[in-house]
Amino acid sequence: MELSVVMPCLNEAETVATCVRKTIGFFEENGIDGEVVVADNGSTDGSQQLAREAGARVVPVIDKGYGNALMGGIAAARGKYVAMGDADDSYDFTTLGPFLDELRDGADLVMGNRFKGGIADGAMPPLHRYLGNPVLSYIGRLFFRSKIGDFHCGLRAFNKESIMRLGLQTGGMEFASEMVVKATLQGYDIREVPTTLSPDGRSRAPHLNTWRDGWRHLRFLLLYSPRWLFLIPGLVFMTLGLVAGIALSTGPVTVGEVAFDVDTLVGAGAALVIGFQAVLFALLTKVYAMQEGFLPHDARVQRIIDWWSLERGLLLGGLLAAAGLTGLVASLMHWQVNSFGELDPRHSLRMVVPAATAFVMSFQAIFASLFVSILGIRRRQHPPLTDPAAEAEGVVDAAVRKVAKGETEDASAEHADENGSGTGGEHGKVTAGKAAAKTSEDG
Repeated sequence: MELSVVMPCLNEAETVATCVRKTIGFFEENGIDGEVVVADNGSTDGSQQLAREAGARVVPVIDKGYGNALMGGIAAARGKYVAMGDADDSYDFTTLGPFLDELRDGADLVMGNRFKGGIADGAMPPLHRYLGNPVLSYIGRLFFRSKIGDFHCGLRAFNKESIMRLGLQTGGMEFASEMVVKATLQGYDIREVPTTLSPDGRSRAPHLNTWRDGWRHLRFLLLYSPRWLFLIPGLVFMTLGLVAGIALSTGPVTVGEVAFDVDTLVGAGAALVIGFQAVLFALLTKVYAMQEGFLPHDARVQRIIDWWSLERGLLLGGLLAAAGLTGLVASLMHWQVNSFGELDPRHSLRMVVPAATAFVMSFQAIFASLFVSILGIRRRQHPPLTDPAAEAEGVVDAAVRKVAKGETEDASAEHADENGSGTGGEHGKVTAGKAAAKTSEDG
């Protein structure tokens, strides 16, 4: 089978039959060997029966959620290619021809683009049309260097084998983003086709929740991009903290009519610590994600991990700790010079803050080095104690010996039976004769 069209369904009795009939008509008109799979997510309005009567194959999916329904339908699909679209009649399934052409040409994933194809009046809320979808799609392009203009288009088609290799996990609306992100990270051939969006044919409110599902999309994009979640903010904080700390360590700095002094130095130290920790988090997250298969292997991160051994991390932490302790000793000596009395914060804090900052960063470096080493531990399977080939040979030899022994025992038994019959017969005759003679004598 060439094409399966999967429709997630939850109480779509008003529109599901229309969508199924349009799709089957598209198959017949274009001579396509295809099927319609309705992934039902627990409908209670009779959608299942209406879909079957229209010609669809209904697959029940127990786990709730848009992504779960789609993954259940995709797994059950029999076609080489799969197209997915909502069962609310907002997408025209008779326009799947360009999607199928791109798949036949070798594309792994073909996305619809509603902003290029057209959005009818009332088909999309203004908040989604002008803020939600454009902003989230822009973030997706920025974070993952994708060229897709509409990350959340519900009409798309793909090579089933390629998508199944991605190991998609999310069960909600963020499933749409996960498919694009993981396909992009794996270097898949992704293309776009202009798609029109019409007002859906339902009388009830849609399942989509603006703020909840928007946040779930944003959260997914952030969690799958340690670079933008941790690394870049961390580098910004570290740079600001380091530059401000160096400038203020020798005295106050005046910019126009604004004077920056030790209060700003404290903030600079905090920014440096926060930035350093965020950078370490980026590295740790990347290592974990690579090992678990959430993110593809990154050669640059691997080179850093290969260089940053536990010993080097402990050495770096030790040097920072030594610098911090030196600063703290200097501050104590300064206090001693002043007879352990009251100090001028504008002078004392210029020694204490950098020293404390270095001391805190030393422990961060040491703990991060230990944690990276823990992540590097591998579970290994010990080799077998015996050679499998030798063990198999021993089993065969034992079987041969057993068969040979059995044949020998059978032959011996047969020989014994033959001898026993002859001897036993003669012995019986003699015994019977003796018994008869004895009887005569007694009589």
